[in-house]
Amino acid sequence: MLEEGDKVPTFELQDSNGDVVKSSSFKGKKFVVYFYPRDFTPGCTIEADEFSKEYKKFQKIGVQIVGISTDDVESHKKFVDKMKIPYVLLSDPESEVSKKFGVWGKKQFMGREYMGIQRSTFLIDEKGKIFKVYPSVKPKGHAEEVLTSITS
Repeated sequence: MLEEGDKVPTFELQDSNGDVVKSSSFKGKKFVVYFYPRDFTPGCTIEADEFSKEYKKFQKIGVQIVGISTDDVESHKKFVDKMKIPYVLLSDPESEVSKKFGVWGKKQFMGREYMGIQRSTFLIDEKGKIFKVYPSVKPKGHAEEVLTSITS
């Protein structure tokens, strides 16, 4: 997993409208990148909703929010529409960016092992360097925790 002080890897992914978003488009801005396992699952819905509720506060301090999962563009579109998500969700269907950040790995659920995204969040400064990492995130209260760490 990438650590504090590491440079953000370059990437190009599609958003929920099918438009290509490049990591370079965030240059000169602070942003939050949170990786989550799947659209419409309980924990991911809580996390997306909480970032949505705090969105205006993040905007006010000049911080952009980006959510990334391996769901396809169509799934993201439905998730954005249903949850009224005001920020960018990016589709990483081949898990290339998830692997670059080091959040793709072996998981276990109900005795079954599989590969997937480890729920994690990265805070990135204007120079494209990671200044805070949240590995193994618990969705409830996480958006507020991230906001507090940026503003304190």
